[in-house]
Amino acid sequence: MREGKDLILATKPYANEIRSRSWFHLITSLGLLILALSGTLVLPYFVARLAASIFAGLLIVRTFVIYHDHQHHTILHNSKLADAIMTIFGIYILAPTSIWKRSHDYHHKHNSKLFSASIGSYPIATRQKFEQMSRKERRSYLFTRHPLTILAGYLSMFMIGMCLQSFLSSPKKHLDSLLALVLHFCGSAAIVYFLGWQAWALFILIPFSISCCMGAYLFYAQHNFPGVTFNDNEDWCYHEAALLSSSFMVMSPFMNWVTANIGYHHIHHLNARIPFYRLPQVMADIPELQDAKTTSLRIREIIACLRLKVWDPQLKRMITLREAAELKAPAYKVASPQPLGFS
Repeated sequence: MREGKDLILATKPYANEIRSRSWFHLITSLGLLILALSGTLVLPYFVARLAASIFAGLLIVRTFVIYHDHQHHTILHNSKLADAIMTIFGIYILAPTSIWKRSHDYHHKHNSKLFSASIGSYPIATRQKFEQMSRKERRSYLFTRHPLTILAGYLSMFMIGMCLQSFLSSPKKHLDSLLALVLHFCGSAAIVYFLGWQAWALFILIPFSISCCMGAYLFYAQHNFPGVTFNDNEDWCYHEAALLSSSFMVMSPFMNWVTANIGYHHIHHLNARIPFYRLPQVMADIPELQDAKTTSLRIREIIACLRLKVWDPQLKRMITLREAAELKAPAYKVASPQPLGFS
């Protein structure tokens, strides 16, 4: 059984894009998104416009994962046209390139470390640290991980986390974050003024609410699921963090298409240079990657993921608030969690 560097090397032959396929997926996804958004405004029946709005939200998710691959320099690298398209899309989706790439690269380098800043990740506290928090700190920690906060990812993760906090922390570095907010609000105001509230809801509110909620939850569940492992910094290693702290999210073929195979997250973390359209092939060809920790989009498993709140070093698993209340806190060294934000 290959592991460590040998396993990473086994994935290297797949870490090459087929540029024609990359362009095909980008152009078709953007084309379908433009058609769906147009349908929210021009289709003759409200039900048809609503269906187009929902489909647009799903297409934003797909296009965002393609954008995410581009930011990893996995696809369409050194293409000025692709860079321009992705820069515009990043501003459109309220995840501009200046903050998204920096925070996401940090996440990949520090995934599942207990004692790193919560940049690009949901904060994790050990049970002892959680019990030592003040009421205000505990409320802030639980608010960040609350299901309603994830549901409102449009506001919490993207408007506030990606754009507002990044700009306020470093205005010169993140002017594109301010630009994204200004254009988003001006565009919304223009749609309401010229086309009305219903057009705004169908063109912006519903698609962004669906896509941002899905994005926030996918990112959460891929690293906060029953069986996930977290480690002290000194015990951390890259390949174990990928395979033990990143889930394989089992989905239907349609949802795999919508999410551009981001459910193969353990493989993506093992080698982020593998294009999204090659991830299923990697899993099929390399047996060591097939015994992954899994979760899914079934209601029961979503609830199981959302109930997890703190890491218990003694039990070596994430536990619920009820479990935390029933256990006494041992004296463990812990991390200081931070709100989901960026600097």
